Amino acid sequence: MSTTGERLRTRRPTRSEVRSTLLSAAARVFGRRGIDGASVDDVAAEAGYTKGAVYSNFGNKDGLVAALVEDRTAAYLSLGLTTAAGTEGSLSEIARALGDRLDDASEEERDWHLLFVELWQRAVREDPAAQGFQERRTAMCEAIADAVRHHATASGSELTIPAEHVAVAIMALANGMAMERLIAPHEAPDGLTGQVLAGLADAFTRPADPRA
Repeated sequence: MSTTGERLRTRRPTRSEVRSTLLSAAARVFGRRGIDGASVDDVAAEAGYTKGAVYSNFGNKDGLVAALVEDRTAAYLSLGLTTAAGTEGSLSEIARALGDRLDDASEEERDWHLLFVELWQRAVREDPAAQGFQERRTAMCEAIADAVRHHATASGSELTIPAEHVAVAIMALANGMAMERLIAPHEAPDGLTGQVLAGLADAFTRPADPRA
């Protein structure tokens, strides 16, 4: 009679578990070798599956890249929104907490940041393969703008520039700082992103008019 431990060891992974493992492997492989420099076989081997698992879950390499973009941008957005929602205080304090969490994520998501640069280049060059990346970036910007408006109002502040512009500034700072921390971490120490974001929050807001 088999034991519980034996049953656990022989349990087949669910489809969602296989997809998650493949996406994590794809982030590592594409980040290190580039999209063109890596094959479906490379990703499958990194994940410990056959290439058939990649094809059955994502269709082809382009489908894998598109799914990876959706997965990582959604996770990154969720991280930021959750951090902001879980921080009490002024908009400046929320911004500082967000920046500190993004600093942590820059190391946690090192491979994704490397891949991000390649995807950004493709989008700028209007490569059709980067359409999904462009769409996800736009959706992320809109979600951040909505969150900025919400937190400004909740903290008793009003924005002096459009929330969409603040969102672009946050994204530019987060992406740029992540790149700098990869190449020269000693020049972009922990806490720097939070300090700058807090300064931006102060610069782009003023106390709300109670008569409004």
